[in-house]
Amino acid sequence: MRLTVTTLHLGLGAGLLAVGLMALPLAPRAQAVDAPRVVTLGGAVTEIAVALGAEDQLIARDSTSTYPASVMDLPDVGYVRALSPEGVLSVAPDLILSEQGAGPAEAIAVLEAAGVEFVTMPDDPTPQGVLDKIDAVAMALRLPAEGAALKTEVAAGLDAAQARADTVTDRQRVLFVLSLQGGRVMAGGEGSSAEGIITLAGGVNAATGFQGYKQMTDEAVIAAAPDLILMMDREGDLSITAEDVQAHPALGLTPAAEKGRIVRMNGMLLLGFGPRTPEAATALYDALYQAEG
Repeated sequence: MRLTVTTLHLGLGAGLLAVGLMALPLAPRAQAVDAPRVVTLGGAVTEIAVALGAEDQLIARDSTSTYPASVMDLPDVGYVRALSPEGVLSVAPDLILSEQGAGPAEAIAVLEAAGVEFVTMPDDPTPQGVLDKIDAVAMALRLPAEGAALKTEVAAGLDAAQARADTVTDRQRVLFVLSLQGGRVMAGGEGSSAEGIITLAGGVNAATGFQGYKQMTDEAVIAAAPDLILMMDREGDLSITAEDVQAHPALGLTPAAEKGRIVRMNGMLLLGFGPRTPEAATALYDALYQAEG
């Protein structure tokens, strides 16, 4: 059974959730024995579940779920977009909470056919989107009071980040580089989570004219003229160093590279749009403006 949670907006501090086909009960569970065995797919979904106090219900997680460190002790059912249904079903879940985009579609169909409750969370890389996601996870776990408390706490941090961003008059241009496969710059464009966090930190996305994450030509990279280049801090073949940026024929000619303004941040913190988004916005704001001041 697959449920997709949608939202009705009533401002930043409140969102009413509607669930298609079948409503999830809002009342908290009466006994711990009734608590479902939960698999979480998506780092932000896992973070929210833990922040709600439901970590003891989690029986497995996907490979993007690495925070808090305690969840690393849970079985890993694979990458959220390349799941093996057999691996997920092997832990005997009662409930799967997933970010949007989990797959492949054939794997999700097998999970649904097995009769496991599968709930997909809203995904909107904005402050309201974070609050909607908290609401949705809390509803699915039947933890309304805990959800309201977490939402209030996170909303305060998001409000502070937005107020700080609103004070910026000379906004810095930021280019988020996802990868440099084959020497081509894969960047975060309009509507991406990268653009969302850049905006919340008081910056301007330098990558325009395309949606999501796409490759940019060298000419487009140079024309973007970013003041700061932002990347995920990761290891292995996908790692991009400051030296890689400065040696690149296009990135190396940008104002950011010439001034050495190259920042790497934890990927889930930066792009997850979960409870730590206020922390990510603060860190990026400091990288953009504190050094300047």
